[in-house]
Amino acid sequence: ATVLKQRRSYPPHRSLSPALFLIAMKQSKTKLKAISRAGLTASNVKLMTQSKVGKRLQGPGREDDDALDEDMEEQWMQSKVLVKPDDQLQLSEQELKEEFTRILTANNPHAPSNIVRYNFKERQYKQTSSVEQLAIHFSLDGNMVHKDSDDALRQLARQGHAVDEAISLQSVGDAGTQTAEPADTEEKKAAEGGDGDGGGGEETAATPLPPTGKKLTNQFNFSNRATQTYNNAYRERETMTEPPPRATFAGSANQWEIHDAYVEDLERQEREKEKQQKQLSRLTARDDGKKKKTSAMEFQSDDLSRIATPAKIIERMVNQNIYDDIAQDFKYWEDESDDFKGGQGTLLPLWQFSYAKAKKLTVTALCWNPKYRDLMAVGFGSYQFLNQVGGMICLYSLKNPSFPEFVIETSDSGVICIDLHFEHPSLIAVGHYNGTVAVYDVTQSCREPQYKCDARMGQHLDPVWEVRWQKNDLDNNMNFFSVSSDGRIVCWTLVKNELRFVDAMVLRHPGGPVAVGPGGIEQHGHDHGRTFDFHASRDHLYLVGTDDGHIHKCSKGYNKRYIDTIKAHGWIVYSVRWNHYHPKIFASCSADWKVKIWDHTQADEPLFTFDLNCSVRDVAWAPYSSTVFAAVTTDGKVHVFDLNVNKYEPLCEQKVTRKKKSGVTHIAFNQSHPIIIVGDDSGTVYSLKLSPNLRKALQDKNRTVETEIAKMDKLLSLVREPKAER
Repeated sequence: ATVLKQRRSYPPHRSLSPALFLIAMKQSKTKLKAISRAGLTASNVKLMTQSKVGKRLQGPGREDDDALDEDMEEQWMQSKVLVKPDDQLQLSEQELKEEFTRILTANNPHAPSNIVRYNFKERQYKQTSSVEQLAIHFSLDGNMVHKDSDDALRQLARQGHAVDEAISLQSVGDAGTQTAEPADTEEKKAAEGGDGDGGGGEETAATPLPPTGKKLTNQFNFSNRATQTYNNAYRERETMTEPPPRATFAGSANQWEIHDAYVEDLERQEREKEKQQKQLSRLTARDDGKKKKTSAMEFQSDDLSRIATPAKIIERMVNQNIYDDIAQDFKYWEDESDDFKGGQGTLLPLWQFSYAKAKKLTVTALCWNPKYRDLMAVGFGSYQFLNQVGGMICLYSLKNPSFPEFVIETSDSGVICIDLHFEHPSLIAVGHYNGTVAVYDVTQSCREPQYKCDARMGQHLDPVWEVRWQKNDLDNNMNFFSVSSDGRIVCWTLVKNELRFVDAMVLRHPGGPVAVGPGGIEQHGHDHGRTFDFHASRDHLYLVGTDDGHIHKCSKGYNKRYIDTIKAHGWIVYSVRWNHYHPKIFASCSADWKVKIWDHTQADEPLFTFDLNCSVRDVAWAPYSSTVFAAVTTDGKVHVFDLNVNKYEPLCEQKVTRKKKSGVTHIAFNQSHPIIIVGDDSGTVYSLKLSPNLRKALQDKNRTVETEIAKMDKLLSLVREPKAER
């Protein structure tokens, strides 16, 4: 627009034509760029622009055109003016001279920087330190081989080309490259050659250049190889078998043939009766001999009853000779490697107890005899509803691991729980899967229960998960408690030949919905009981674990209300156990993979929590220490903890089952010997001996109940928060 205004300001006869004007503008602009690159001054630019434009202009108005060109050049050569916005920040010279360094890295900006993966060693989620920064935009796999490689020469030789031929081709290629050199280089070589003889120059031109190296004509060499395999010829084999023998028979059925068949059958029966009569006559003739035989058999049975005890002793002696190495380990083995393990320990496998009839059953209960320390009771059954084929109770002794001392078979339902009486160890309380409870006496020759409940006598509606003997009541009658999934905790009393029951507690959902029944009666949903345990010093206090993860603290004096309720776990609570020494501490395990240690007086939060990465089926405190306990998981492992040594990890984690899919169901500590027994779901009981690091408390001769309580209190003082902070 500016150019057009300037052109219109001159008279028509003195102005430039549009074509010439545009040509002049383009040339002047191009020249200005060239001058600026060459570093010329503004005066030179002016002179050059005037000369170039003047050559192209012809006519009378040349001076006015030169003036126009000068004005245009002045406009082109004007200095640049920087336009600053009003809100621009004013910086000082020092701030303007300050240098800011930017470092370019090869990191991928789109790569994630917060990848978290689970660390199985530390058992927690951790952020990965290194992230892959490589970003591939294009990838192509080729099959070319470099010309100088041994593989390329080997392929050429395999295809029939000689290496010399490759070298000749290479020399030709080198000659071709030499012809492409600059001409001045050839002239210099010719000049140098001209200083000598002319014939010598001709010889050098005629002789070819020697090869400088082994090179192929092309940059890369592609070799295509193909092979053809030999196809085996087909073979046909035929065999002919002999046809099976055939027989053709025919018959007819009518009345007289049927009559003849009946007659033959009657004759056969008469002949058998005659034979039986002859045998009876012979027996009557030998009555005296028969009496002698019966008397001899009676005397023989009497003799067997007389030698029953010596025979059992001899059987134990034979087994002791067979398992002599295990018996020596049980008595004298000490793992000397514990001194170099930093407090870690091991479990030594000893005897395995199994019974042929119980191989398809699960070990559902374990209990040591309170009087005879080498005798244990094992309950067999099934936790599956559709696999209830009966149960069994076996009493094993460490002196005879090959066969049980006493066997009780229950054909109606499987055995789920057992408990031996602490004053009368021959009495066994049993809970069945069908909801019945029974009491057996192993001193009686009869294998039937001495006491048993039925539907008319308060039978549970669901499986009985646990039974516990208690002290005699005010009338000096023996009694025991049972817990079931039907929400009832029942007290059973043995009165003469009758088993009487009283509901000690009906479990209800804490804070659950209340339904109003007929007559305005409130109906609460019941909670499913799974396990319970009674306090050692306070007889009225007991804990109940449920399928919903709750632990209820109850009292025998209240049958409708809880003393306290703890939301302990997120799934089924399989076991709760009071500490043998400290009156406030108890442990619980659940199917949510966790074992927790609690203080029932401050049960808001657990004192310790251990995640075992698998469902925990049972937990038991050691009888020799207040800080040692063990737990078993469904993956077949036994975990032994000592809180006084390590408050975070087990001292021993060992798999005890041989089969991969076998899980451990129960565990029990022996009261006198440093061994434990565990049962699996294939009907086998394993006995294991604790290494010295797992039973350091037994080596302390000054160990008392007070010292064990003080040891636990000292440990709890490190865990609990101060009262002021609370």
